[in-house]
Amino acid sequence: MGTMDWQISEDTVPSALVTEQDARSMAGRPPASGAWRDGDPAGERQFAQFGELWLESGSSLPSFRLAYETWGEPNERADNAVLILHALTGDGHVAGDAGPGHPTAGWWNDIVGPGLAIDTDRWFVVAPYMLGGCQGSTGPASVHPDGDPWAARFPYITVRDQVEAQQRLADHLGVEVWAAVIGGSMGGMQALEWGATLPERVERLAVISAPPLNTADQIALNSVQLQAIEMDPRFRGGEYYEAPAGEGPHRGLALARRMALLNYRSPTELNQRFQRSWQSGVSPLGHGGRFAVESYLDFHGNKFTRRFDANSYVRLVGAMDSHDVGRDRGGVEAALAQVTARTLVLGVDSDRLFPISGQHRIAKGIRRTLDGDDAVVLASDFGHDGFLIETTPVGQHLARLLSV
Repeated sequence: MGTMDWQISEDTVPSALVTEQDARSMAGRPPASGAWRDGDPAGERQFAQFGELWLESGSSLPSFRLAYETWGEPNERADNAVLILHALTGDGHVAGDAGPGHPTAGWWNDIVGPGLAIDTDRWFVVAPYMLGGCQGSTGPASVHPDGDPWAARFPYITVRDQVEAQQRLADHLGVEVWAAVIGGSMGGMQALEWGATLPERVERLAVISAPPLNTADQIALNSVQLQAIEMDPRFRGGEYYEAPAGEGPHRGLALARRMALLNYRSPTELNQRFQRSWQSGVSPLGHGGRFAVESYLDFHGNKFTRRFDANSYVRLVGAMDSHDVGRDRGGVEAALAQVTARTLVLGVDSDRLFPISGQHRIAKGIRRTLDGDDAVVLASDFGHDGFLIETTPVGQHLARLLSV
């Protein structure tokens, strides 16, 4: 979830001790890549194919595909369409059951559905899988025109490039104006770009647990994660897709994930949940045992390598670092002044990844917010992941936005 978020349903729960059953579930060698590939079960994914996409870097994708999911039905004018944008390591399976193609249930199952805050009896909900990711949209694990994976050849992309791709999807679906664009964490960066870049196409906007720009602190936190991946000798400069199970860059990717998790949860939660408890009866004080919090991080790092791709992580973190809504627009405040949508800005008081000060700055700069110059502050011990865990208050605020 979040800048490097969990954002799948079984991960977005309060932290817990690792059980023997958990450990057994991770037995066996991880694949070289956890990417979804053509031929895998599609589940609820739909696909749209597009032509050339010129990128901010000056390079291009000769063609690209976006996977997406939908709920509800568009009305005649398609003016009941709501766009939901996921976080960095999330996906477009916002709501629905686990099953073929979807190892876990939807990450906002308590918010999106009939009669819920985002009521699919009223709204036509669209959730694209992020460009550059690894779960169905074009990314490094996708097939290059020459028949091999893109791998390290996949070009540098920005948040604005991702929004351009999403705009193509809107055109494909016949959506001229979104009734709402809603995003959390990296999805919130994209939502903010929609509001600033294409204000005429956004009626309502929700920016949740996202900053106006990625700061030096956040770029630094990201940089050590990328180095963990790139220093893994099995990363091979990004050319690892033909490696057998257990021979891919899973150690570097797992270490990057463990680093990221420390930013998603708050010190309060980790300290209360684990204290100084041991994982087993063997002491970690010089006797070879481990503290429970260490096993927790190892388990989730290992688990992550089975559903994600190292090259995608590198490219998406690079896109996140590109985020600055004020870049080439005269600064953050000038860019925020371009947003015309009725806007909900929400943050979590214990978020140490994207602190609440960033959400307050966004709220102060947008003219038509629901709550004036201040963001809604969600009180939670769960840190950045609070927007995925505290679904009752988040749903209440989203319902408030959709009612105006």
